[in-house]
Amino acid sequence: MKLYEIVFSPTGGTKRAADLLTGALGGDAACVDLTDSKQDFHALQLTREDVAVLAVPSYGGRVPAVAAERLKMLNGQGARAILLCVYGNRAYEDTLVELEDAAKQAGFRVIAAVAAIAEHSIARQFAAGRPDARDAATLSDFARQIQRKLSTDNATEPSIPGHRPYKKAGNLGMVPKPTRDCTRCGACAAQCPVRAIDRQDPKKVDKTACISCMRCVSVCPQHARRLNPLLLRAAGLMLKKVCSDRKDCELYL
Repeated sequence: MKLYEIVFSPTGGTKRAADLLTGALGGDAACVDLTDSKQDFHALQLTREDVAVLAVPSYGGRVPAVAAERLKMLNGQGARAILLCVYGNRAYEDTLVELEDAAKQAGFRVIAAVAAIAEHSIARQFAAGRPDARDAATLSDFARQIQRKLSTDNATEPSIPGHRPYKKAGNLGMVPKPTRDCTRCGACAAQCPVRAIDRQDPKKVDKTACISCMRCVSVCPQHARRLNPLLLRAAGLMLKKVCSDRKDCELYL
C-alpha cells in the first residue's frame, strides 16, 4: 500500500490540515500539488491497494472548479480515498459531495470524509491560527478511526452531507492588486494556480480567470499584493455573524 496526499491549497491552510490527517494515518505520503498548473495530472496512476487523502478548500460551499478538473484527470484505479474539505469557519455546504463525485469520476473508492477548519484565506481574522492543537488532536483521532476501517478492509461508502445539484457557484470578484512595493519579480505569476497573472507584467491580471484564492498574496516576497481595503472590510462585516463561533471538525465513516 502506498499513501498519497493530493492537495489543492493556494494559501497553505488546506495543506496544514491534510498534513495533520495524513501524518496521523502513518507512513510517508507521496505529495501531489494540485495548484501546480505545470503538472501532468493524467500521468499519476494509483493502484487498488493505495490510499489517497484528497484535500481541497471550500470556496463558497463548492470545490474550486480548477481543483475538481485536475482531480478528474487522476487515475485512481480503485484506490481508497479519504476526502478532506477545509473551510474558513463559515460552512462547507456542497463541497464534500462535489469532491465525492470528482473522486469517483477519477476512479477512487470513497471510504471516509472529513471537514476541517483553517484560517479564512480572505478575512484572516476568522479561524485565525487554525488548524490548532485542538484540531490536531481531533484529526489524529479521526485518523485512528479511519485506520481501523482500513484494517478491516471495510470499503462501505460514508453518508456525506450536501446536495445534488450543487449550489450555484459564485464569483467573489476579489482580485488582489500590486502595490508600489511590487518589484515585478514574477513569483506571483509563476505560482498562480490558474495562470491569471501576466508573467511579463505581473501588474496585469485576467480578472475573469482569477479565482480569488489569494495565492499571489501569500507568496509575494515583498508583501506587495493586496485586496481593496474597502472590499476586505465589507467581506469581514458580512462574515462576522456566521464565522465568529468556533466550528469543529467532522468525520463521516
